[in-house]
Amino acid sequence: MISGTTSLVGLLGQPVNHSLSPAIQNAAMKEMGLDWCYLAMPCEAKNLEAITTALLQINCKGLNITIPHKQSVIDVCKNITPLAKRLGAINTLVPSKEGGWNGMNTDVEGFLAPLQDRNWQKGKVIILGCGGSARAVITGLESLNFSQITVIGRRQNTLNNFLMSFQAKKLKPEKNSTFLQGLMQESEQLIHEIKEADLIINTTPVGMSAKNASKTQSRAIPLGENIWQHLLPKTTLYDLIYTPQPTAWLSLGSENGCESINGLEMLIQQGAASLRLWSNNDEVPIDVMRKAAKQHLTT
Repeated sequence: MISGTTSLVGLLGQPVNHSLSPAIQNAAMKEMGLDWCYLAMPCEAKNLEAITTALLQINCKGLNITIPHKQSVIDVCKNITPLAKRLGAINTLVPSKEGGWNGMNTDVEGFLAPLQDRNWQKGKVIILGCGGSARAVITGLESLNFSQITVIGRRQNTLNNFLMSFQAKKLKPEKNSTFLQGLMQESEQLIHEIKEADLIINTTPVGMSAKNASKTQSRAIPLGENIWQHLLPKTTLYDLIYTPQPTAWLSLGSENGCESINGLEMLIQQGAASLRLWSNNDEVPIDVMRKAAKQHLTT
């Protein structure tokens, strides 16, 4: 029940009308007994500074930030955590005691959550795409001690720049180093890498269903269907997309005996991490968030 004492938290982005975050967060906050309300708020780039400043003035308890503001919101923050600075992206704002916003990133924590129950040491991983999501993915993978990370790109210049930003600091410079390489999606070597891979992660939007997407778009498969005939059952597929469930790519993997992970768990876990930061409470009801998300997707 919203009352005169209810506080605001929310999501800023454009568009945001498709977001599952309000359903997930409001269910969790109700379970936790927080007199807060989480809203998805559309925000144009030109209004980002004005809106974040205004929300701070009305004692907003915290914000999530999504596309297209994850980079530009850095400019409105008083402080930025080392991880957010390293990623060059912020998805969570927390009010600072000194005034202003503290900028943080919970995407890495959310991405890693479904992978923590297995030993990936010395394994090989393929990442499809080299955008902002892929940057968070690689940063997370560093903690799992893979021996090799292969990034697949469509444009050579984009792929080269992406790899250089990581190679400049070297991945895992200690003894157990991770070999990072890039391949264009037309490379003949890709077949060999797919056969060798323990984990393949799709960070592209290929196969996502959206409000105005055609059936053809939602059934699309990253890199096309033929290349995946080389999948082996030992490989786990992780699609950051969570609609539809499963994606056509994950369905294809299941037909080949592969374990699959969709992006819903990442969304839930990064949202839970944000809620911990806003509420200063580690006891966040993950099961309630998961149930709310699945109910929302089926209605």
